[in-house]
This record gives sequence, structure tokens and C-alpha cells, in this order.
Amino acid sequence: MDIPMEPLFGAGIWHFGQYVDRYATDGYGPPVSTLEAIDRAGQVGSLSVVDLTFPFAPAELPVSEVADALKRNDLRAIAITPEIYTRTFVKGAFTNPSESVRREALALISAAAEVGRELGVDYIKLWPGQDGWDYPFQADYAEIWKYSVEGVRELAVAFPDLKFAIEYKPREPRNRMVFSGVARTLLAIEEMGQPNVGILLDFGHSLYGGESPADAAQLAISRGRLFAIDVNDNFRGWDDDMVVGSVHLTETVEFFWTLRRLGWEGVWQLDQFPFREDQVQAARDGIEVMRAIYRAIDLIDEDALAAAQKAQDALAAQRIIRKALLSTLPD
Repeated sequence: MDIPMEPLFGAGIWHFGQYVDRYATDGYGPPVSTLEAIDRAGQVGSLSVVDLTFPFAPAELPVSEVADALKRNDLRAIAITPEIYTRTFVKGAFTNPSESVRREALALISAAAEVGRELGVDYIKLWPGQDGWDYPFQADYAEIWKYSVEGVRELAVAFPDLKFAIEYKPREPRNRMVFSGVARTLLAIEEMGQPNVGILLDFGHSLYGGESPADAAQLAISRGRLFAIDVNDNFRGWDDDMVVGSVHLTETVEFFWTLRRLGWEGVWQLDQFPFREDQVQAARDGIEVMRAIYRAIDLIDEDALAAAQKAQDALAAQRIIRKALLSTLPD
């Protein structure tokens, strides 16, 4: 395997914002403006890009001021994430039973896309968290599938110069989501028939959905649809958004090894939610883990691993990976 340059590291701007849950409804800490969050991201020291939510906080914040904040922190906006999962879209964005609300969602995403053009982003991220259902018989599955496919297709056609990356997730806030897994999302993208629609693969969502993130990555890459990744960790029972590698270290290594083996050269991007931890330090720790994994991948005996995988020898493969991770282990 050729050794590429170290990847760029990024983070969702929410990593540096205010966190709210159903218990601490007043938030873990005070509200944070977009400019304040960008300045916090700049303190990490190893970040090159950030994914910005839209509308900004405050909503009337000029794009020029956001651009200035990015510049003074030596950061670039890699993506814009329109907030199509808030109270306005409680019954769905693409799949809302109200046509006027569906049009409102498309208008919000279009406005975000225009801002993305101005900031020079790589893609517009779509996380339609409210699109789905909660109970049996609640929705016409064919209808909400049609709404989802047609809605994203309309955006892709309207903005052919931009990429749209769908971030799938099995559930939350809806009990069942339309874009719930890699295969289902790829099927929808195939039906859309647009070259500028792909997947943002969130490592934690993949774990939570019972997937092997490495397998999900190769599936998306094999179809040329892996546009971006977010990385974190969880206990598989919920989307905990913990620091990278804190629980599933071996699977995290397999995920990044797969990306490198298949020649995927995108940003290694954090999607962590340090509710009770120092936000800047949590970002630094996540990047430190990713850098350690990057170095460990270089120590993997590729020929031996290929032979073990050819034979489907699980124990031999595990020994090879353990040796790379724990380089002091004897032969």
C-alpha cells in the first residue's frame, strides 16, 4: 500500500456549541453563536475544515462575517447543513403531509446551498431526521419514499454544481427513518439518477444501525457515492457521539483501513458531542486517536492480512491487527 499524506481533519461546528437534551432543557452551558463556535474550533489547532449549520446563530448573521471568522481561524467551510429537523418539520421535511411545509424545507435547503456556493463548500449535507414514521399504519411507505426521492432529486437538478450528501441513520428523532441504512440510501440515490447525490457515512449511525462501518464504506465507495464521513463512537444502543475509538477501536481501525485501501481521500471529520467534557480538548483527543490509527495502518502487514482474509482466518487477522495497534507485542 502506498503511504499517502496525512488526511485533513474536520469537525461539525455543533461540536463547539450548546447541547440540550430532554433533561437539561436549558442546555449544558450557555447558547453559542456561530462566530463563537468557529473561534472555539480554531483553538483546536489541527482542524482544517468545519461543517456549518444553517441558519447561522443569530439567523441574520452576514455570510461575510462567517467568512471572516473562518479566515482568521485558518479554517474552511467544507459543508453547510440546513436545519431541516427542527420543530417546523416535526412531521417531516421531505415527507411532511403538508405540501407547503415540504416546499418550505426545499426553500431552506436552497438558501443553504446559495450560502454554500458563496463560501465554496464541497457539499450540502442532508440529515432529514424527522422524515419517517413512529407507528405501524401511520404512513403510506410508498408515498413518503416517493416524496424523499423526488425532493432530493429536485435539489440536485436545481444545483448541478453542488454535491448533496445524505446522512442516513436508523432512528431518532423518528422511530423509523426513510434513509435508515447504507443499502436503502444507495437504492434511493440510484432511483434519483443524479451524479451529484451521495452519502455522508456517520460511523456511529452505522454502528447504531447494526452495520459494519467498514462494509458500509466499501459498498458506498464501490458505487462512487461516498462523499464524506463523520466519525465518533457509541455503545451501539444509541447515537452517543463519543470520542473516536473510545469503545470500538478495532472497528474504527478497520473503517479507516478500508478507506485507505480503496483510495478514498476525503476529510476525516469529527461528529462528537462532548456534553460534559471540554469541547476543544475532546476535539484534540479525537484527532489524536485518528492520527494514531493512521500510523497504525502503516504497520499492518498487508500481505499477511490478505492471506488471512483469503482463508477467512479470523484469529490470524486479529493477531495482525493487534500487532499493529500494540507494536510491543512479540511475533
